[in-house]
Amino acid sequence: MTFPGVEKNRFLITGGLGFIGSNLARRLVELGARVTLVDSLIPEYGGNLFNIDGIQDKVRVNISDVRDEHSMHYLVQGQDYLFNLAGQTSHLDSMQDPYTDLEINCHAQLSILEACRKHNPDIKIIFASTRQIYGKPEYLPVDEKHLLRPVDVNGINKMAGEWYHILYNNVYGLRASALRLTNTIGPRMRVKDARQTFLGVWIRLLVEGKPFEVWEGHQLRDFTYVDDAVDAMLLAATREEANGQVFNLGGDCVVSLKDLADLLVQVNGGGEYVVKTFPADRKRIDIGDYYADFSLIQSTLGWTPKVPLSEGLRRTLEFYRANLSNYI
Repeated sequence: MTFPGVEKNRFLITGGLGFIGSNLARRLVELGARVTLVDSLIPEYGGNLFNIDGIQDKVRVNISDVRDEHSMHYLVQGQDYLFNLAGQTSHLDSMQDPYTDLEINCHAQLSILEACRKHNPDIKIIFASTRQIYGKPEYLPVDEKHLLRPVDVNGINKMAGEWYHILYNNVYGLRASALRLTNTIGPRMRVKDARQTFLGVWIRLLVEGKPFEVWEGHQLRDFTYVDDAVDAMLLAATREEANGQVFNLGGDCVVSLKDLADLLVQVNGGGEYVVKTFPADRKRIDIGDYYADFSLIQSTLGWTPKVPLSEGLRRTLEFYRANLSNYI
């Protein structure tokens, strides 16, 4: 897949030392782009300097918090593209500390857009949104016309952040597009806890030779391998048809969590898990079954997931067998 206009252009990635940001940075470096990564490296979030191992001399790293308006005013200047990936991802944390979630996922997003409007109105922005803003689906698969009804503080703030981007596109002509990510998996994702994804914990325990927990197991989900998510972001960035649009991402198949656990054990060549009931604090904000209709991005930009779930799991397990010590 080709992405015209990438070579030698300047790209700013907030959350750039995190899971998706670092994988995106690697692809951009391969394509000959000039890349600046912004990350706070706050331990509770996803940033990890090891994520840029091997390309650290080919990117510029700025350790800064997106809540620092003065830093963002400076950093957006001269950039051609902004991938706005910084965020607080934990749904449980957002319920226990809603004000921090509000600052990062809502207030900071508005500040970033204001910085772009005032200091670089020609920049193109891609915002990493989430399927969590749909809440409990009324129908499946979920398309972009589905009612937005978040079940936690994180979902409400991410919804606001997304629509700030679309508003600034529509009102100020600040070109922006949003991708509603489903469960994204792959190398460099957070595995030391479930703040980013439950699958990370499963993989860590499996690599450590320990049993992992499956909560109930009947829930249906879809998964996007990180390389496919990166493709979608680059398409949205380099295609004018994406301006002002919101797109779902999805996976190549729909799977129950129990079947996912069986597949993971199979791909790993062994392992154990136990099925347990949902913890009460998680059950209150669980969305039940979810899988996406991604036909809009498919018809508009030509995106479709290419990496099968089993292959994505294999690559992820292989990465953590070699590198787990850098992530725990």
